[in-house]
Amino acid sequence: MAPLHPDSLPQLAGKTFLTDGGLETTLVFLDRMELPCFAAFPLLESANGRRRLRDYFAPYIATAKRHGAGFLLGSPTWRANADWGAKLGFAEPALGQINRRSIDFLAELREEHASAATPIVIDGIIGPRGDGYRPGERMSEAEAERYHGAQIESFREGGADMVEAQTLNYPEEAIGIARAARAGGMPVAISFTVETDGRLPSGETLEDAIGQVDRATENAPAYYMINCAHPTHFEDALASGAPWLRRLGGLRCNASRKSHAELDAATELDAGDPAELGREYRALRERIPQLSVLGGCCGTDDQHIAAIAAACVTE
Repeated sequence: MAPLHPDSLPQLAGKTFLTDGGLETTLVFLDRMELPCFAAFPLLESANGRRRLRDYFAPYIATAKRHGAGFLLGSPTWRANADWGAKLGFAEPALGQINRRSIDFLAELREEHASAATPIVIDGIIGPRGDGYRPGERMSEAEAERYHGAQIESFREGGADMVEAQTLNYPEEAIGIARAARAGGMPVAISFTVETDGRLPSGETLEDAIGQVDRATENAPAYYMINCAHPTHFEDALASGAPWLRRLGGLRCNASRKSHAELDAATELDAGDPAELGREYRALRERIPQLSVLGGCCGTDDQHIAAIAAACVTE
């Protein structure tokens, strides 16, 4: 199955698309599972692991069906790149195989659940090469394109509709991913994370980071997102009404108002207030109506997505 054309992504046509919440935090803090390196993709290796992933996605898809929303079904592959894969004993070709297997797994779920009222888009998830909260050693644009190209190619071969890079914390990595996706004929969404001051961990504003990526790639991303931050961390940055805001297409926020440093050190889950989070999403969507992809990140579960849907979905 060929990837979708960026202009034909259904989430850009006005319909609300929900996503899941915080996969890894749900598994670690709620299910008390061991996830070495915070990686969920090894679950695809066993029948029990795949069953747990199916159970995880079920209530989210049910919420989308109940509200007549679409669903953006993301692969559990945020850590399935070369560096993190090596730490977990996955080198090529095994890493490429499991990235393709993740798309096969999602295709089975889509076959069971998709309908005209609830279309499902299969999204290959890419994470940062390093830590999601700290830039660390920054790649050049060309190095990032080479590095992430392998995972993008696996998603293309597997039949994903698009790819989405999450928790990116400096622009050069985003530029490389956008170029690799364009070279592979894959629509791509770029999702930056921000600190409590609304800036990327590398110091750029969202406006500067998005502008830098768009200039370097000739507007290659289909849209941008913000993830792994609470709405209060970036709401001031969205208040300007500036043209760059038209490039934002979605949010996957944390339930917690804590900083990245505080979350990194946490031993208990901060689930925040699902109803309050839903109201905050609604307020942001009233300000930026084209925000069509609504989901969660760290600390969120199906209750948070249900609250967001209740507050925001009007179809």
